[in-house]
Amino acid sequence: MGKRDEGEAVVDDRYIVPGLQRGLEVMLAFTPERRRMTLTEMGQAVGVTRSAVFRIAYTLDQLGFLTYDPGTRTYALGPQVLRLGYGYLASRDLLEVARPQLEGLRDRTGWSAHLGVLEEREVVYLARLPTRRSLSSVVQVGTRLPAHATSMGRVLLSALSVTELRDLYAGIALEPHGPRTPTTIPALLAQAEADRAAGFAAHVAGYEAGVASVAAPVRDVAGATVAAINISTIALLTSEEELRGPLAREVVATAARISAALGSRPADARA
Repeated sequence: MGKRDEGEAVVDDRYIVPGLQRGLEVMLAFTPERRRMTLTEMGQAVGVTRSAVFRIAYTLDQLGFLTYDPGTRTYALGPQVLRLGYGYLASRDLLEVARPQLEGLRDRTGWSAHLGVLEEREVVYLARLPTRRSLSSVVQVGTRLPAHATSMGRVLLSALSVTELRDLYAGIALEPHGPRTPTTIPALLAQAEADRAAGFAAHVAGYEAGVASVAAPVRDVAGATVAAINISTIALLTSEEELRGPLAREVVATAARISAALGSRPADARA
């Protein structure tokens, strides 16, 4: 057992992976003042032999976390490090930007509002803003639901290409959740195309019987769909016309404001 600093949690060294620890220490050894290093310099920085740091550097180079310059025989941080940092910053920005917008969406519609992202074939709920009415969403932050059967999941799947969708669901049985969920790849592709064309996904009695929901995509600075938002309520409180009309427009507009705050521009401006 060890302890990092006064007041910090005790660290059980049995669970530390030495190779991973050394790899991270190597990357952290690079600074604005020390942007390139030889193997010897890296070994000295993290306290390991040249042969040991060679294996670490070779692995990181192959994965894109370091880049090697044969002319100077030095290493520098690679583009994958930026990707890690961007992912961290983007996730923080996403939640911070989305929450006040979701609160406004909930208050304007009286419906529960949510934020989710796609992980493999599931949508993962990152935020939940329940309505103040007695009838509210029962999902919690961290809930995972099948993407093909949920409005947010459908929006996220619609951002994928036909090839990406086929690969994602290759050999996977599409379980039915209500009469309108796709159970075959052709049906899934058709649903994704329709949702893509509409710019939103709306359904009644999808994953949960008696629940109505409408979702729209959230895009980042590059225009890529990185998340989705939705609102949901008891189906008896709305109609198909309202769901696909004024409510869909409200959700799409809210998603657009979140996207704009993340640096995204309208499609015509990106063209």
